[in-house]
Amino acid sequence: MKIAVASDHAGYELKKGVMDYLSERGIEHQDFGCRHGERVDYVDFGEKAVQSVCSGKHDRAVLVCGTGLGMAIVANKFKGIRATSCLDEYATEMSRSHNDSNCLTLGGRILPLDEALHIVRIWLDTEYEGGRHQERLQKIFDLEERNFKP
Repeated sequence: MKIAVASDHAGYELKKGVMDYLSERGIEHQDFGCRHGERVDYVDFGEKAVQSVCSGKHDRAVLVCGTGLGMAIVANKFKGIRATSCLDEYATEMSRSHNDSNCLTLGGRILPLDEALHIVRIWLDTEYEGGRHQERLQKIFDLEERNFKP
């Protein structure tokens, strides 16, 4: 599994902790920025990471901003991305098992590192169930086909 990682200034410290965790687990990842704590726009860095998932270079993305919400909005503008902003164990598990989330967004200003890493672990380790959930995902794919114009 290859993970694209990005943050803005508000998520910078949490992103560093997530990347350390990915390294500890031996999970290949790439940092798409930001590379410092200076004020930047989350849109610019989220876009780069998500494009890498869309192109197939990376399997999933973890994006961090102040709340995780802005990054989720950006990521969900891309065809094929199912970004979920998760704050607890149950939502995280469901995001993977039922929705096959391929992009996790986290809030650097609202999640302590230990809670964020617990969420990342669940998100990485939970398998998509398929079955009845695949029909729902297909409806989402169909919406994308109708509404995302090149």
